[in-house]
Amino acid sequence: MEANTRGTGRLPAAFLTPGSSSFVEFLADHQPELLPGRRTLPAGLQPLEAPHGTTIVSVTFDGGVILAGDRRATMGNLIAQRDIEKVFPADEYSAVGIAGTAGLAVEMVRLFQLELEHYEKIEGTQLSLEGKANRLTTMIRGNLGMAMQGLAVVPLFAGYDLDLGRGRIFSYDVTGGRSEEVGFAATGSGSLFAKGSLKKLYRADLTAEQATTAVVQALYDAADDDSATGGPDLTRGIFPIVGVITEDGFRRLPDDEVGALARSILDHRLEFPNGPQAGLL
Repeated sequence: MEANTRGTGRLPAAFLTPGSSSFVEFLADHQPELLPGRRTLPAGLQPLEAPHGTTIVSVTFDGGVILAGDRRATMGNLIAQRDIEKVFPADEYSAVGIAGTAGLAVEMVRLFQLELEHYEKIEGTQLSLEGKANRLTTMIRGNLGMAMQGLAVVPLFAGYDLDLGRGRIFSYDVTGGRSEEVGFAATGSGSLFAKGSLKKLYRADLTAEQATTAVVQALYDAADDDSATGGPDLTRGIFPIVGVITEDGFRRLPDDEVGALARSILDHRLEFPNGPQAGLL
């Protein structure tokens, strides 16, 4: 694609020809080997032992949605990283939380961010939240070959729907199958425990502060029972990443604010280490 224009200072014709508003489709047509899911592993290679991100949780509240994740990445029985970031803004009004093969997941998120930015530049308007969720479906489906080789990416997507005036949550499976979740959702190795926690804590009328407390509680419960999920690390000052999305856009809560909340939760857990009902059993 570049051979005929190298050294001339001119862009290749592909960049100057009107086409799809999808950057992923453009890349698939002209340099498909750059797409994460188009790479091939050597024949006969055993599944790679790569760092994996784990638990992501999301909760809607009156006025928006919270997306949060723990900070641990594992590789087999080892802790590969203690402070990995798993929650990223996709654009001004949406965010993605990653679970699965960390390297591929981060690359997919960056490509998704570029996809939404490209669409906005070409069309002069933002995709609807439904449209963004559909674009992410296509990208996950394109990674199916890698997922079959043990390199799966299973994100959680959340955003504020400007048309409906509320927060929404979308979950995915490795084939790209998409489901809209009501109220709360979780994905990753600790999702079973996080969902169990949120079932007890969730209410439709939660405030942003209460929803934030609920997701940090859920991540704590997940870390208590799932070795791949990292709880608040007071020694190193490592706390969950919490993103809040409202009609004003995406905002990541400062570490000191999340840290203060985590410390208050831990102080309460010292009084009831096995749950607030333990003394009644």
